[in-house]
Amino acid sequence: MWQAILHPNMIHTLALAGLVLFLGYGLRRLIPFLSRYNLPAPVVGGLVVALLTLLARQAGLPLPQFDTTLRDPLMIAFFTSVGFGASLKLLKRGGPQVALFFLVAVVFAALQNLVGILAVLPFGLPPLLGVLCGSVTLTGGPATGLAFAPEFAKAGIPGAAGLAVAAAMFGILTGGLLGSPLATALVERAHRHPRHGRKQIVPHSGTEAAERSLPAEHATAPVSEDAGAFQLLKSCVVILCCMWLGAGVSHLMTSWGLTLPAYIGAMVVAALVRNLDDWTGALKLSQRMIDDIGYVALSLFLALALMTLRLWELAGLVLPLVVVLAAQVVLIAVACRTLVFRVMGGDYDAAVMSGGFVGFMLGTMANAMAVMEALVERYGKAPRAYLVVPIVGVFFIDFANAFLITVLLNVLR
Repeated sequence: MWQAILHPNMIHTLALAGLVLFLGYGLRRLIPFLSRYNLPAPVVGGLVVALLTLLARQAGLPLPQFDTTLRDPLMIAFFTSVGFGASLKLLKRGGPQVALFFLVAVVFAALQNLVGILAVLPFGLPPLLGVLCGSVTLTGGPATGLAFAPEFAKAGIPGAAGLAVAAAMFGILTGGLLGSPLATALVERAHRHPRHGRKQIVPHSGTEAAERSLPAEHATAPVSEDAGAFQLLKSCVVILCCMWLGAGVSHLMTSWGLTLPAYIGAMVVAALVRNLDDWTGALKLSQRMIDDIGYVALSLFLALALMTLRLWELAGLVLPLVVVLAAQVVLIAVACRTLVFRVMGGDYDAAVMSGGFVGFMLGTMANAMAVMEALVERYGKAPRAYLVVPIVGVFFIDFANAFLITVLLNVLR
């Protein structure tokens, strides 16, 4: 019995990850602070298990040996769903403001890496540590951080997974704390917002808001088949095929001497399939269904990855981590108060966009939506912000960030 508990196979480990995920949901309900600042449930539950493992190690108790065979397939499945979001038709429908906001986000993702590199150099640490605490974990969030962590570990960054989680958690907290105050100050500066007290029913997720820009999807199925179930089946098969073909693309790119995470090939293939389907309409893919599958894969991946963290590997890197992250917060705060606000028009919608920018450039899209919801509940509608920010934050920035990080990994390792 103890052997099964301490050495679970891959199915048992995945089942435990599911329980850890719902432990996180339970803790979010019990502790309002966790949900107020959008700490993801798999991160909350996974960190509890990681902390218990750390305490067990310090007490000299035997540690569980989890079978993480399914971790990478879940991670690749999630990023494949991200690839399906890279629709050129969606970018075109969003108009010049979406392209401009996307360009600003990419520029500041690059600057996050530059600031990170400059901040770690005085400590005599490798530049890649600054990149890991830059756009990898701040713009990318915990999922991107954990996906790239193995490559950073191979490049000589000790405790890369633990550092990724610590940086991502710091970003989520600061993004939630700073986004609303910074954007509120910009609203007051604009002097052109609607009257106070005007309210709006807003979408609950960035994906839902962004999908308003897509043409309506009509589920079709063979006779006697349930349309929803058939669409789910088709989406699963398409994702699996993209993962299969993407493995070949990744192998080819690796054979050229490139360093890249396992999901890049699948993400590229998914983007090609998405745009081919937009052009031909042959597959009639449902982005909403694909996003739902990606959400399941992401939740289980994060829970599984976080509950197997080796937190004791973070010792000795606390001070450099604090310095780097403080510099990153200053960078994004300055960007919000100056360039982003002005470039996006200097009006009320631009102020709301600036708040959303802080949310997803330091944390996650959930942070961005929470910041924007707080503003529109107080000041009124911001339709342009609700079009622009979700399209960039949900569908495009992760795709661009992955390639930016891959380039830096190959240049700096």
